[in-house]
Amino acid sequence: MPSDRYVVMSVGWDGQKRIHTCLLHLDIVEGKVWIQWDGREDGIARDLIAAGIAKHDIVLGFHPENIRPYTEYAVR
Repeated sequence: MPSDRYVVMSVGWDGQKRIHTCLLHLDIVEGKVWIQWDGREDGIARDLIAAGIAKHDIVLGFHPENIRPYTEYAVR
């Protein structure tokens, strides 16, 4: 099953402390955008919709499958 994976990381140093954090993880699977992790304050889903991606093509993968039917987005 072909897919694409996109990850935005914060990597660097804060003084003597190493920073290595995933800010955003998206997968494109069978034509749908799966939001696997969204560390943004406002969330990426609104931006995807504004870019023309329909809600039924966005899966909130960070929610368990039994919760997804209660969102406005795709279940799978």
